Amino acid sequence: MTEAQNGVRPLEGVRVVEMGSLLAGPFCGQLLADFGAEVIKVEPPGKGDPMRVWGRHRKEGRTLWWPIIARNKKSVTLNLREEEGQELARRLIAEADVVVENFRPGTLEKWGLDYEKLSQINPGLVMVRVSGYGQTGPYRERAGFGSIGEAMGGIRHVTGFPDQAPPRTGVSLGDSLAATFGALGALTALYHREAHGGKGQVVDVGIYEAVLALMESTIPEYVLAGNVRGRTGTVLPFVAPSNIYPARDDDYVLIAGNADTVFGRLAKAVGHPEWAEDEKYATHHARGENMQELDDMISTWTKQRTVEDVLQTMAEAGVPAGKVFTAKDMVEDEHYAARENVVTVEDPEIGAFPMQNVVPRLSETPGKVRWTGPALGQHNDEVYGHLLGLSEDERNDLRERGTI
Repeated sequence: MTEAQNGVRPLEGVRVVEMGSLLAGPFCGQLLADFGAEVIKVEPPGKGDPMRVWGRHRKEGRTLWWPIIARNKKSVTLNLREEEGQELARRLIAEADVVVENFRPGTLEKWGLDYEKLSQINPGLVMVRVSGYGQTGPYRERAGFGSIGEAMGGIRHVTGFPDQAPPRTGVSLGDSLAATFGALGALTALYHREAHGGKGQVVDVGIYEAVLALMESTIPEYVLAGNVRGRTGTVLPFVAPSNIYPARDDDYVLIAGNADTVFGRLAKAVGHPEWAEDEKYATHHARGENMQELDDMISTWTKQRTVEDVLQTMAEAGVPAGKVFTAKDMVEDEHYAARENVVTVEDPEIGAFPMQNVVPRLSETPGKVRWTGPALGQHNDEVYGHLLGLSEDERNDLRERGTI
């Protein structure tokens, strides 16, 4: 990615106070920080965000997750459960454009940090509130993690094979989706404030409804057609050929040749141009009706070749195909390298630290990974001293009392 014009990032000048922990709130903060927002992460004194210890660790004990989820952020410690900490939080939020929080609904209200009070001291404030079920409704006070949102939002029901229990996707999809919609909401609210002279507002995201937003036509399929979409494994019913196929080197390759013209090219590439004229495969409907037979014939062809051979043949024929990538494939792939999808950043404890780069890419003012997740309270003096004007003696007193 090229450097931003004149060194200015697109969200430079936007100050975000990130509260909460784990994934949904912090990933929202990460997205905003990637594009230059000053994200001040508020953590409990002593332990900090549990993400500091989650995930796989290096032998030295450092988690490999924290440097990514907290990249480009500043860390301050603050005890939000006591009155003095809450007052300091109000002073900090008075200087912010956005607050991101993912506590259970009612928590901020209990601490006197609800939006109604905060907007009185900062009328332009945008508050992003991510929770399991949203800020309203009969389930609002229930505890809700990303996995629960994935179940209620419907994606678990359509994931996996019909004769097996619904599996998880392997990553924290619900949290990340809610965070992404939260970031979209923050930017939309900021634009409204700046472009239309509007005031601040609350961005309310329930994890389950962020998942629901991806569920395509499942609702009208049931209401209008009486169909409940279920688990279909590796295929999309009546869309063929579009599946994973085994290769000779004990790996798999995805081939999507379901459009009429693409299927014609696929048939020719595998040495059977007559398939495209056969009434059993010539049309989209016919291929859907004979999906299993068609997949078996394609598998017979792929089993005799390596993944690379299959990919090369499909590329030359103009048929969409791809390998099922692992992390090893990602760091070794030439396209990943050309697109700078993996970037290496220097971490003060680990050294060279590879991680996924910023998405999306902007041509003139791209985002950038500037530093890895900070040490706990690393920016206390900068934020409390320079931004809020607390003297060194005041800061030391707050530390001794456990407020920061």
